[in-house]
Amino acid sequence: MNLSVLGDLNWLAVVVATIAYFALGMVWYAEFAFGRAYQRASGQDLSPPEKVNAAVYAIPLLTCFVITLATAMVGNASNTDTIMEGLLLGLVVGVGVAVPVRMVTGAYDMTKPAPITFAAIGAGYHVVGLTLAGAILGQWT
Repeated sequence: MNLSVLGDLNWLAVVVATIAYFALGMVWYAEFAFGRAYQRASGQDLSPPEKVNAAVYAIPLLTCFVITLATAMVGNASNTDTIMEGLLLGLVVGVGVAVPVRMVTGAYDMTKPAPITFAAIGAGYHVVGLTLAGAILGQWT
């Protein structure tokens, strides 16, 4: 694979998959979902501040874009072209890359009261988000 694959991607699918992945985070980390558990596990008050800096949203959106783009590139290289293949692609990238990275960096963060819970909630978000993104990418290829 080389960077010429960027010209072969369906960029609308990449953008939509990125937005879906990012939007999932708004639900995933909401108080009614995993927000309270994540807050307890992190040991921090994660309530939104009165004055929100744009970076609070821009950085997660950018990271969702980067990982969605990388997933789209792998999907292109592996000829992923159906929703089921996209689901599998997202699941493989989520479980094979995102979970180990999140667990190794999060589970040993001794600054957290519950590092395994902290890492597991984040890893779960990425598995579901990448599976969703993969499905969108696979469907629109």
